[in-house]
Amino acid sequence: MKLRSYLLLAAISALLLGAGRAETSRRPRYGGTLRVEIGAVIHSLDPVESPADPEEAAAKDEIGALLYDQRNPDGSFAGVAGSGAFHLAQWESGKRLTLAANESYRGGRAFVDAIEIEMGRAAKDRLIDLQLGTVDFAEIPPEEARRAGERGVRVSASKPQELVALAFTPGRGVGDDARAREALSRSIDRTAIVHFILQKEGEPAGGLLPQWSNGTAFLFPTAADTVGAKELWSQIAGSPRIALGYDSGDSLEQAIAERIAVTVRDAGIVLSSGVISQAVNYDVRLVRLRMKSSRPRDALAEFSESLVPASGLDMAPLPANASAEQIYGRERDIVSSYRVVPLVWLPRVYGLGLRVRDWKPPDAGEGWPLADVWLEQESQ
Repeated sequence: MKLRSYLLLAAISALLLGAGRAETSRRPRYGGTLRVEIGAVIHSLDPVESPADPEEAAAKDEIGALLYDQRNPDGSFAGVAGSGAFHLAQWESGKRLTLAANESYRGGRAFVDAIEIEMGRAAKDRLIDLQLGTVDFAEIPPEEARRAGERGVRVSASKPQELVALAFTPGRGVGDDARAREALSRSIDRTAIVHFILQKEGEPAGGLLPQWSNGTAFLFPTAADTVGAKELWSQIAGSPRIALGYDSGDSLEQAIAERIAVTVRDAGIVLSSGVISQAVNYDVRLVRLRMKSSRPRDALAEFSESLVPASGLDMAPLPANASAEQIYGRERDIVSSYRVVPLVWLPRVYGLGLRVRDWKPPDAGEGWPLADVWLEQESQ
């Protein structure tokens, strides 16, 4: 009995000692270089310049949040030198850059010594590098998140923050017919897009704000209504064809456009899709809009600024102190016009290397919180 008691105590001591060592090894530590890959190609870090390419603009904004923590009233970075958690150490335009920790950062020094960012890496290459362990952090297309997880990649997803929608072009015959716009909206199977194209990494969108933002998303229907769409479309003489445009460099937009073109046939709608070019005029186009604020009023104002003028809607700006009723009313007015047709909400998805610790996905409007992560010491 004494021997058994001794062995039991020894076993418990060993477990506690091991747990203590594991806890110690996972305490935040300073040092190391975080390796990052992005798909965008950034040509200038000047905060005054605004890239036309949405992917480049988004990536530049993420890096700007690491370099500068002071913003102008419009939300753009003020570009005050030395104000961010990192400063620029090396820069090769369009290729790579290195950021070094700012020792005098008012928010406290970052845990990592440096961040190396390689640009222009295709999504498939980023996934391979994450699997091989040659990169610590990379954004993953939402539609690839499930496959990445099945391949052993650490995947982290934010709340839905990016809206994919259809925006009708004013002045086009079929697009100026409210019945045609409503018929197209009703005929789209948003759930099928989420399940089959996004691999369930997202949610159907009926409104311009996600459910977590203002709690009214459920008031906007997302289910397909083929019967209603067919009835509306039958009222339009001449059997017009709707031309849908999308970004040639965006494989997700292409997949969604092709899916829509197939599903709307059940309502009798003839839709042709193709890449957006100056040579072809489109009745409606796919757009992707990322929330720049978690506040419902500010997010809706940003979306309205981007979508409403281009869609021919004439609406006064929301007041700065807009009430919940005013915000919902504005959202309802835009959606019920069918000039803008919400489709799906996407999260921001990230792939993380095995040595990255204390990562938390950012909220809408926040940049990569890379100043807060630390790197686990590799075993000796």
